[in-house]
Amino acid sequence: MGTRKRTLTTAAAALVCAVTVLGAPGIAYASQMKPFPGPSPSATSPSGSESSRSSAPVSNEEIEAVRKQLEKLYHDAAVATDRYNAAEEKAEKQSAEVVELAHEIARGKAKLAELKDLIGAAARAQYRGTGLPPEVKLWLSENPQEFLDGAGRVRQGQRASQGLLAERERTQEDLEQYAQDASARMKQLEANRKARAEAKKKITKQIAAAEELESQLEQEERERLAQLEKEAAQKAQTAWLGSGVLDDITGTASERGKKAVAFATKQIGKAYEWGAEGPKTYDCSGLTSQAWAAAGVPIPRTSQEQWKRLERIGIEDMRPGDLIIYNKDASHVALYVGDGMMVHAPRPGRTVTLAGAGTMPILGVVRPDTDA
Repeated sequence: MGTRKRTLTTAAAALVCAVTVLGAPGIAYASQMKPFPGPSPSATSPSGSESSRSSAPVSNEEIEAVRKQLEKLYHDAAVATDRYNAAEEKAEKQSAEVVELAHEIARGKAKLAELKDLIGAAARAQYRGTGLPPEVKLWLSENPQEFLDGAGRVRQGQRASQGLLAERERTQEDLEQYAQDASARMKQLEANRKARAEAKKKITKQIAAAEELESQLEQEERERLAQLEKEAAQKAQTAWLGSGVLDDITGTASERGKKAVAFATKQIGKAYEWGAEGPKTYDCSGLTSQAWAAAGVPIPRTSQEQWKRLERIGIEDMRPGDLIIYNKDASHVALYVGDGMMVHAPRPGRTVTLAGAGTMPILGVVRPDTDA
């Protein structure tokens, strides 16, 4: 060869560096992986030329180790993505609450200013002995029309003034409570912003480590890696179907389920992007949440919240439109489309695609439209 062939030795080294930087639990074992074969020092030509150096063949076992490591890195990135999306959703909600509290505070201050003017007017009228001024009577009346009709329900001056003072006190207490609530929401908002930034940092590092590892592979090694990924998926799907699970799955889609399926399948071919909710790119829960939004059913944004908050059903009762939650930590979600197939946004570097519903470990199934 004209240059020394890059081997999985460099890929493994890059991965060890990446996971050392990440420091993620459960990944450090990569540093103890069996070293991949590298160029043999004795393989040089008599002339000492680099051109005759070669590398030992890379075994399928070593390619399989890389596949599992990539799977781990992308899984951890998916977990961090769920945390990012959850923090994003909370931040949006808290921002809206802070805005509403600000409006309440503004309304409270305006009311307090009005009460101050009314109390002053009442005090001046009492001092002059002329009774309550008309504007105070109107404000205090439970039925303004009765006041305007001259029904004669005029409160005594002292009682009216006490009512105004009590109302001012209540308004001041409300303002203090609004201010405390706003402060608490701001603290929560800041905490969620920090959580979102930390999750984003981890996502970026995990994906960068995986991409760096893949970039070190030769073309032939990439092809073998892709083949191993395909074989692993086929093996899992075959085992799932072999259990006879489809014999029990006979449910038909609801009308809203059909709309969700139609939306999701129209996105096939669009790229995965963490944190994305369309229309050009999606992550796994971005796809499922938007599919059901298109069907008129709002559901939680993240796969973990979808698992927690939507009604769980047995796999044997699954019907098209239901959501399949994967992995013990509910880190992935797909939309079931029938015949043992699902549509999902797999991971970075992939596109929205149809795949066997049993190609990944199933945690359970949830149904967004249980009332249908």
